[in-house]
Amino acid sequence: MTQSWDSRVAEVWAAADGLSDEAVLASIDALVAERTTERGADDPAALFESASVRDYLGRESDAEPLYRAAIAAGLDGERRPQAVIQLASTLRNLGRAEEAVALLSDHLELHPADEWTAPGAAFLALALVTAGRERDAASVALVALSQSLPVYSNAVRRYALELRGG
Repeated sequence: MTQSWDSRVAEVWAAADGLSDEAVLASIDALVAERTTERGADDPAALFESASVRDYLGRESDAEPLYRAAIAAGLDGERRPQAVIQLASTLRNLGRAEEAVALLSDHLELHPADEWTAPGAAFLALALVTAGRERDAASVALVALSQSLPVYSNAVRRYALELRGG
């Protein structure tokens, strides 16, 4: 039985820390080429993986348009929230923190209480710090943290919201 494309992509990412940057890029680009040959150059998953590997390698300027293309092409499933979070992180790294804040704020409205809430909040807090809004960043981080506290969660959430004035 042949492994699915998704599982082969996951294997590359699982091994990425032990590979050279060139090997990670070559492996993901080969899988992207395979996918686009079968499904076309505008395949959302292929665009996303192409963006992700460039982002991973610190090539944010190359990653940004690929993330945007993946989202515009109809990226869905768990890759869509990942793409939004990763695009926002890329924007922050490119010096566009306020754009990242807006994108992540929208993300959190769509994901107020699921597996994408905490990652979105973490990157929103980082973007807020970069934008010079440290109190807002602390509030976002503390609200997210409050959801996992065994005690004092309501108090921490209330105090965190007070940091933002609401």
